[in-house]
Amino acid sequence: MRKSILVTLISVSFFIAGFAENKPNQPLEESQASASAGETDAGSRLPVRRVVLYKNGVGYFEHSARVHGDQDLAIDFTTSQLNDVLKSLTAVDLGDGHISGVRYNSIAPLDERLKALRLPFGEQITQVDFLAALRGARVEVRNGSDNTTGRLLSVEKEKRFIDKGESYEVTAFSVISDAGDMRSFDLGSSTSVRLVEHDLSDEVGKYLNLIGSSRARDLRRMTISATGTGDREIFVSYISEVPVWKSTYRIILPDKPNDKPVLQGWAIVDNTVGEDWRDVQLSLIAGAPQSFIQDISRPLYTRRPVVPLPQAAMLTPQTQEASMSAPAPVAAQAVEVTGESAMTMDTVSGVGGGVGGGVAAKQTRDAFHGGANKQWLQSPFDAVAKQQAEAEAKDLGDYFEYNLKQKITIGKNQSALVPILQSPIGAEKVTIWNENTREIRRALWITNSSGLTLDSGTFNILESDTFAGEGLIETVHPAERRLISYAADPALRVTMEQEWSEKPITRIHIVKGLMYLTREQNDNRKYTLHNADTFSRDVVIEHPARENWKLSEGPKPEETSASYLRFRVAVPAGQTANLQIAEYHPASSEFALTNLDEKQIALITQQRQITPAMQDAFRRVLEQKNKVDSLGTQIKARQHEIETITKDQARVRENMKALKGSAEEKALLQRYAHQLDAQEDRLNALNKEISDLQEKQNQARNQLDQIVQQITLDENF
Repeated sequence: MRKSILVTLISVSFFIAGFAENKPNQPLEESQASASAGETDAGSRLPVRRVVLYKNGVGYFEHSARVHGDQDLAIDFTTSQLNDVLKSLTAVDLGDGHISGVRYNSIAPLDERLKALRLPFGEQITQVDFLAALRGARVEVRNGSDNTTGRLLSVEKEKRFIDKGESYEVTAFSVISDAGDMRSFDLGSSTSVRLVEHDLSDEVGKYLNLIGSSRARDLRRMTISATGTGDREIFVSYISEVPVWKSTYRIILPDKPNDKPVLQGWAIVDNTVGEDWRDVQLSLIAGAPQSFIQDISRPLYTRRPVVPLPQAAMLTPQTQEASMSAPAPVAAQAVEVTGESAMTMDTVSGVGGGVGGGVAAKQTRDAFHGGANKQWLQSPFDAVAKQQAEAEAKDLGDYFEYNLKQKITIGKNQSALVPILQSPIGAEKVTIWNENTREIRRALWITNSSGLTLDSGTFNILESDTFAGEGLIETVHPAERRLISYAADPALRVTMEQEWSEKPITRIHIVKGLMYLTREQNDNRKYTLHNADTFSRDVVIEHPARENWKLSEGPKPEETSASYLRFRVAVPAGQTANLQIAEYHPASSEFALTNLDEKQIALITQQRQITPAMQDAFRRVLEQKNKVDSLGTQIKARQHEIETITKDQARVRENMKALKGSAEEKALLQRYAHQLDAQEDRLNALNKEISDLQEKQNQARNQLDQIVQQITLDENF
């Protein structure tokens, strides 16, 4: 029975932790040892039945096996695969039973596991660090014939000097012997230190085992516990990280002209999940559903805040006064436990009693495992399981699927080349010349008549019983036509000549105060093709497809892509053919009518004859614009006069400051005063004139705006 790709919709009551129902916790070392030792025999393995591989590096896996009574089933993963499994696992007992637990060997980070040791060893340790961690321990030191037993007192670095003043560093340690005297030793090749205390020797052994285990094979065994009666089927599904499957194709060109080319498709599949695929139903989906990586299989330790102990005050014991009234009776509190909430508590905690004793919890478990909830658990899966396989290849929304007819077998850590299609295909041999690359290539103009979507990949051409070339192909949908190139064509030469021109104004459009001028740009290209071969050529010229460029009268493209217009040219053997392509492009420019002047009108008149309506519009605009400009000129003249008077007043005032008070100077001072009075009168008059002129200019501008807004013309030439 084929199950649909569905990992939600089915609720499973299992505990992902270090325990299962009626099974105590296993210590970490015992769990790892049992996994590495392979204590689970072949009869309790959960074989792979169906594999679906995607293009984003994930695969969907289905396992199934028949069990009898209570039984454990095992699947092996690596850590990276287990992370995907834990966030996608679905496990269902299809008979009279249930999944009672799922457990796996947990691997805590090495630094966290080292914290459990009595000795303060880190992941990296030196001889000095080792001895320093053993201070106070009983040791036996041998140095030649000297043999001392006692407690390690200190470890330190010392600098020693030789005769020439040079120094060197040694590690010295001291021991308090059993006789009570202190002995000092230099740590070197002739000195040995042995731990006398057996428990410390065991700690050192545990440390070395932990360091060595960090390089052990990455094996994570998941054990699924099924609890029930009789024979029944167990179904498990999940996603896991896998290598991306690849497509590759063979196109065999026939020797006879009436025969059709044959398309053969293959998929490269890699099995790296740690389990053999034996008689597996394999599906390959060309799609990339969203998936991500999260390291949820590794125990997570978070940093907790350190809270100092409170500085409690010294309190004197005292007694409290008795109540003056009798206590009110307390009514018994009734606690109602619904089936849903009790089921949740029992599932999460794994406790048998629940709230209010064992009766309610037992009723809840019975309802979940044997009553209405049991039917609720099975119904969605039954609906899914009834879905039958459709075709060997089908569309899945944005994706498409290759479903292999035959079951396959691929051992773990092995790869296989799997056939996915073989079909006649429409193919026409042509030569491509691309204007951007200037490369000449042999190609096939294929039509996908296989009825299947061809995934992107490599292809290989076989012609006349030999290799003819290879290339890459993008995704091709059914009945779609596609050019694919595979080899160079040295027998064809292509040259291109280009002629560029620009016509006078073809359109004048005036609206809302703006004038749009349209000119026509022309691009004529001549392609010359020479075929030096003894066989004729059908050549496809890939001419650039440019935005807003249109073809003039002449040949039409046989096909258009996003970037090119494809023209077909037949070139007989040993002859030359030509292809001429003419295109035109309307280029527009715009400017405001308020900026119109005599030069622009003269330029437009030179290129095209202006109609009477346009002449009248231009005349009205220019007349009003000249009024605005004339008023502006008058304003500037008065502003210039104001600047001149202001500078002269500054000069007069500086001269007045230099006068000392003589009779002649007093007369000059009076003269300067009269001059300043006259200039002030003139400044007042000029400011009044400027204000009046600015008001007139604003009125003229408003009239100019009204004139240009009222003009609407559209003339084609």
